[in-house]
Amino acid sequence: MKKIVCTLALVASLAGAAEAQIRTPGASPSATVIQGVGLQKVTIDYSRPALKGRKMFGDQVPYGKVWRTGANMAPKMTVDGEVTIAGKTVPAGTYGLFTIPGENEWTIILSKKAQQFGAFDYKESDDLMRFTVKPEKLGKSEEFFTIEFTDFTPTASDVAIRWENAQVKFRIKTDPDAQIMAQLQAELAKPDVKTGVYSAAANYYFDTNRDMKQAREWADKVVAADKKYWTYFLRGKIAAKQGDCQTARADAEAGLKMAQEAGDDAYIKNHKGILATCR
Repeated sequence: MKKIVCTLALVASLAGAAEAQIRTPGASPSATVIQGVGLQKVTIDYSRPALKGRKMFGDQVPYGKVWRTGANMAPKMTVDGEVTIAGKTVPAGTYGLFTIPGENEWTIILSKKAQQFGAFDYKESDDLMRFTVKPEKLGKSEEFFTIEFTDFTPTASDVAIRWENAQVKFRIKTDPDAQIMAQLQAELAKPDVKTGVYSAAANYYFDTNRDMKQAREWADKVVAADKKYWTYFLRGKIAAKQGDCQTARADAEAGLKMAQEAGDDAYIKNHKGILATCR
């Protein structure tokens, strides 16, 4: 009987201990940042430790040594299509992001081995690439380790790594032109080309300074199919670029009236811009 009582007491004790477990916020919570760069998507998963009164760079994070770049698992950077970093091609995939901080220079490392806790198993032989960047001194101390995308354009973005009093950046670039042209060619070759395809093609040729005669032909098809103030603007801006101010003014005047009736301030300004160009 005594043995049974002791066993029941042990079970009760273990059950009580399990029930007593309390969830608390992690010291270095996980974070994910995502940015579209051209036609690709870049995702960075990382952890965010806090300073908590500690000195980091040159102390807790020594200069000249490979750093996991944050806490817990080294950051993972995933690109779903080919990008360019520091002038080198980075294929689609997931990579470990390591750094070697320095007082005057940091080394950025992309490792082909993405899943790594800390930098304990880091090997230079696993590097996909490494390059150096200059650190910037922050005007205000950053309490939480931060990775974010900054200074982005439709085809590029900086990755900023920031903590304590230091920040480093590196740029990710894409060249989507070949992909866009291939898409346009495939859609334009179909027997039942949609008006939206002609519009997209005309806009892309206009934006990239390609064959304005071809862009105009597509814009003519768009206006013929759907006379709206935005289709008049498409043809009007192309005509203005060709130097055909007669067509540009006619389209701008027609489009301006329709835009004013619709109360679309953006297109009112757009059409007035064409009229100002073709006085």
